[in-house]
Amino acid sequence: MNLKETDLPGIGKKFVVETKSGDKLAIIIHDDGRREVFHYDRDDHDEINSLVTLNDDEARYVSAIIGGITYKPTALENIEVALGDLIIEWYRLDPQYKAIGKTIGDLRIRQRSGATIIAVIEKNHSKHINPGPDLLLTSDALVVVLGERLHQQQIRQILLSGIS
Repeated sequence: MNLKETDLPGIGKKFVVETKSGDKLAIIIHDDGRREVFHYDRDDHDEINSLVTLNDDEARYVSAIIGGITYKPTALENIEVALGDLIIEWYRLDPQYKAIGKTIGDLRIRQRSGATIIAVIEKNHSKHINPGPDLLLTSDALVVVLGERLHQQQIRQILLSGIS
């Protein structure tokens, strides 16, 4: 995702978002609280396909829905399963993750975070159940981790930073 923020003197702020899927949105937040959301054509980012205008209350309500406050989807990449204090989370190793190209052992994940990688699903769908320390983490792999919330925060940082 790519985000650009621009001040609009006398009007408010403009945010332009380009998603991984190729969509482009522009969101203008007016000083009076009104929001305008523009959705651009995928093939021509100068052509507007649709415009939605929301007042402040509507915008906050829609943001809560999109943010998952009213409903949490169970998509594979985002699912959390509560097991008492234990949580299973899935992390997609997008290209910005520095752990790519390192092994589980290199990163000392269990020792540093207290979390356990219980599975790794490669981009080609090959599965490594209860992987050992020699498993190399690859781009776009899905890493399934078991741990408490603090452990999950720590492992996310380890996967992002790749520091061993």
